[in-house]
Amino acid sequence: MQTQLRAHIEKITPLTDEEFAFVYGHFTTKKFKKHQFLIQEGDPVKYSYFVISGLLKLVYTDNKEKQHVVSFAMEDWWESDYYAFFTETKATMSLECLEDTEVLCCTLEDYKKLCSGLQKMERFFLEKATFGFLGSQRRIISWQTSNSKERYDQLLKQYPSLMQRVPKSLIASYLGVSRETLSRLSS
Repeated sequence: MQTQLRAHIEKITPLTDEEFAFVYGHFTTKKFKKHQFLIQEGDPVKYSYFVISGLLKLVYTDNKEKQHVVSFAMEDWWESDYYAFFTETKATMSLECLEDTEVLCCTLEDYKKLCSGLQKMERFFLEKATFGFLGSQRRIISWQTSNSKERYDQLLKQYPSLMQRVPKSLIASYLGVSRETLSRLSS
Protein backbone atom coordinates (compact mmCIF):
# COMPACT_ATOMS: atom_id res chain seq x y z
CA MET A 1 0.00 0.00 0.00
CA GLN A 2 2.75 2.44 0.95
CA THR A 3 4.76 1.26 -2.04
CA GLN A 4 1.81 1.83 -4.37
CA LEU A 5 1.17 5.37 -3.13
CA ARG A 6 4.84 6.28 -3.25
CA ALA A 7 5.24 4.92 -6.80
CA HIS A 8 2.13 6.84 -7.84
CA ILE A 9 3.43 10.13 -6.43
CA GLU A 10 6.93 9.55 -7.78
CA LYS A 11 5.60 9.36 -11.34
CA ILE A 12 5.37 13.14 -10.89
CA THR A 13 7.91 14.07 -8.22
CA PRO A 14 10.58 12.14 -6.29
CA LEU A 15 10.36 11.95 -2.50
CA THR A 16 12.96 11.25 0.15
CA ASP A 17 12.09 8.65 2.78
CA GLU A 18 11.44 11.44 5.26
CA GLU A 19 9.17 13.28 2.84
CA PHE A 20 7.20 10.13 2.10
CA ALA A 21 6.81 9.40 5.82
CA PHE A 22 5.35 12.91 6.20
CA VAL A 23 3.00 12.31 3.25
CA TYR A 24 1.86 8.85 4.34
CA GLY A 25 1.11 10.15 7.82
CA HIS A 26 -1.74 12.20 6.34
CA PHE A 27 -3.66 9.16 5.04
CA THR A 28 -5.81 6.51 6.67
CA THR A 29 -6.67 3.13 5.20
CA LYS A 30 -10.21 1.86 4.78
CA LYS A 31 -11.68 -1.30 3.29
CA PHE A 32 -15.13 -1.53 1.77
CA LYS A 33 -17.20 -4.44 0.47
CA LYS A 34 -18.84 -4.67 -2.93
CA HIS A 35 -21.99 -2.49 -3.06
CA GLN A 36 -20.90 -0.49 0.00
CA PHE A 37 -20.99 3.32 -0.27
CA LEU A 38 -18.01 5.54 0.45
CA ILE A 39 -20.13 8.64 -0.19
CA GLN A 40 -23.91 8.96 -0.29
CA GLU A 41 -25.77 11.86 -1.83
CA GLY A 42 -26.72 14.40 0.84
CA ASP A 43 -23.95 13.46 3.26
CA PRO A 44 -20.83 15.51 4.01
CA VAL A 45 -17.80 14.44 1.96
CA LYS A 46 -14.98 13.76 4.39
CA TYR A 47 -12.34 12.30 2.09
CA SER A 48 -10.60 12.19 -1.23
CA TYR A 49 -9.84 8.54 -1.97
CA PHE A 50 -6.82 6.91 -3.58
CA VAL A 51 -7.74 3.43 -4.81
CA ILE A 52 -5.29 0.74 -3.74
CA SER A 53 -7.40 -2.18 -4.99
CA GLY A 54 -10.92 -2.56 -6.26
CA LEU A 55 -13.29 -0.54 -8.40
CA LEU A 56 -15.63 2.38 -7.68
CA LYS A 57 -18.40 4.18 -9.56
CA LEU A 58 -19.37 7.82 -9.05
CA VAL A 59 -23.08 8.34 -9.76
CA TYR A 60 -25.32 11.38 -10.08
CA THR A 61 -29.07 10.82 -9.63
CA ASP A 62 -31.25 13.35 -11.45
CA ASN A 63 -34.62 14.71 -10.29
CA LYS A 64 -36.39 11.87 -12.15
CA GLU A 65 -34.38 9.34 -10.09
CA LYS A 66 -32.36 8.28 -13.15
CA GLN A 67 -28.79 7.40 -12.28
CA HIS A 68 -25.94 8.69 -14.44
CA VAL A 69 -22.48 7.15 -14.10
CA VAL A 70 -20.08 10.09 -13.97
CA SER A 71 -16.87 8.07 -13.65
CA PHE A 72 -15.21 4.86 -12.62
CA ALA A 73 -12.10 4.64 -10.45
CA MET A 74 -9.79 1.65 -10.30
CA GLU A 75 -6.33 1.03 -8.89
CA ASP A 76 -4.05 4.09 -8.85
CA TRP A 77 -6.95 6.49 -9.42
CA TRP A 78 -8.31 9.22 -7.14
CA GLU A 79 -12.02 9.76 -6.64
CA SER A 80 -14.51 11.77 -4.60
CA ASP A 81 -17.37 14.18 -5.07
CA TYR A 82 -14.75 16.88 -5.46
CA TYR A 83 -17.11 19.82 -5.53
CA ALA A 84 -18.53 18.83 -2.14
CA PHE A 85 -15.08 17.87 -0.81
CA PHE A 86 -13.43 21.21 -1.60
CA THR A 87 -16.42 23.42 -0.78
CA GLU A 88 -17.27 21.45 2.36
CA THR A 89 -20.87 21.03 1.26
CA LYS A 90 -23.09 17.97 1.06
CA ALA A 91 -22.55 15.39 -1.66
CA THR A 92 -24.57 15.67 -4.85
CA MET A 93 -23.22 12.31 -6.03
CA SER A 94 -22.73 8.85 -4.55
CA LEU A 95 -19.54 6.77 -4.62
CA GLU A 96 -20.11 3.01 -4.50
CA CYS A 97 -17.90 -0.07 -4.65
CA LEU A 98 -18.31 -2.33 -7.67
CA GLU A 99 -15.79 -4.73 -6.11
CA ASP A 100 -14.32 -5.17 -2.65
CA THR A 101 -12.12 -2.09 -2.40
CA GLU A 102 -9.23 -0.77 -0.32
CA VAL A 103 -8.49 2.94 -0.34
CA LEU A 104 -6.23 5.50 1.24
CA CYS A 105 -8.28 8.42 2.58
CA CYS A 106 -7.18 12.04 2.83
CA THR A 107 -9.26 14.71 4.57
CA LEU A 108 -9.39 18.27 3.25
CA GLU A 109 -7.43 19.40 6.30
CA ASP A 110 -4.71 16.83 5.59
CA TYR A 111 -4.73 17.75 1.89
CA LYS A 112 -4.08 21.38 2.84
CA LYS A 113 -1.36 20.38 5.30
CA LEU A 114 0.34 18.30 2.60
CA CYS A 115 0.24 21.19 0.14
CA SER A 116 1.51 23.77 2.62
CA GLY A 117 4.03 21.47 4.28
CA LEU A 118 5.65 20.03 1.18
CA GLN A 119 5.83 21.96 -2.07
CA LYS A 120 6.33 18.70 -3.98
CA MET A 121 2.85 17.58 -2.91
CA GLU A 122 1.34 20.87 -3.97
CA ARG A 123 2.90 20.27 -7.40
CA PHE A 124 1.69 16.65 -7.38
CA PHE A 125 -1.92 17.58 -6.59
CA LEU A 126 -1.84 20.43 -9.11
CA GLU A 127 -0.71 18.08 -11.86
CA LYS A 128 -3.33 15.47 -10.91
CA ALA A 129 -6.06 18.14 -10.91
CA THR A 130 -4.85 19.55 -14.23
CA PHE A 131 -4.94 16.17 -15.95
CA GLY A 132 -8.33 15.42 -14.38
CA PHE A 133 -9.62 18.70 -15.78
CA LEU A 134 -8.18 17.90 -19.21
CA GLY A 135 -9.82 14.47 -19.11
CA SER A 136 -13.16 16.08 -18.27
CA GLN A 137 -12.79 18.51 -21.19
CA ARG A 138 -12.02 15.62 -23.56
CA ARG A 139 -15.10 13.77 -22.34
CA ILE A 140 -17.34 16.82 -22.83
CA ILE A 141 -15.99 17.36 -26.34
CA SER A 142 -16.50 13.68 -27.10
CA TRP A 143 -20.12 13.93 -25.95
CA GLN A 144 -20.64 16.97 -28.17
CA THR A 145 -18.87 15.76 -31.29
CA SER A 146 -18.92 11.93 -31.31
CA ASN A 147 -21.67 9.43 -31.86
CA SER A 148 -22.28 6.58 -29.42
CA LYS A 149 -20.19 4.10 -31.45
CA GLU A 150 -17.21 6.47 -31.45
CA ARG A 151 -17.56 7.04 -27.68
CA TYR A 152 -17.74 3.28 -27.09
CA ASP A 153 -14.65 2.64 -29.24
CA GLN A 154 -12.76 5.42 -27.45
CA LEU A 155 -13.63 3.96 -24.03
CA LEU A 156 -12.62 0.47 -25.16
CA LYS A 157 -9.30 1.77 -26.48
CA GLN A 158 -8.54 3.97 -23.46
CA TYR A 159 -9.60 1.54 -20.70
CA PRO A 160 -9.77 -2.02 -22.05
CA SER A 161 -9.57 -3.65 -18.60
CA LEU A 162 -12.54 -1.60 -17.40
CA MET A 163 -14.80 -3.33 -19.91
CA GLN A 164 -14.04 -6.70 -18.27
CA ARG A 165 -14.80 -5.45 -14.75
CA VAL A 166 -17.90 -3.31 -15.16
CA PRO A 167 -21.44 -4.55 -15.94
CA LYS A 168 -22.65 -3.53 -19.38
CA SER A 169 -25.58 -1.62 -17.89
CA LEU A 170 -23.12 0.71 -16.12
CA ILE A 171 -21.01 1.12 -19.25
CA ALA A 172 -24.21 2.07 -21.08
CA SER A 173 -25.03 4.66 -18.40
CA TYR A 174 -21.50 6.08 -18.59
CA LEU A 175 -21.80 6.40 -22.38
CA GLY A 176 -25.34 7.80 -22.19
CA VAL A 177 -26.91 4.99 -24.22
CA SER A 178 -29.41 2.22 -23.54
CA ARG A 179 -28.28 -1.31 -22.68
CA GLU A 180 -29.69 -2.47 -26.05
CA THR A 181 -27.69 0.16 -27.92
CA LEU A 182 -24.55 -0.90 -26.09
CA SER A 183 -25.18 -4.53 -27.14
CA ARG A 184 -25.36 -3.38 -30.78
CA LEU A 185 -22.20 -1.29 -30.39
CA SER A 186 -20.22 -4.16 -28.88
CA SER A 187 -21.23 -6.78 -31.46
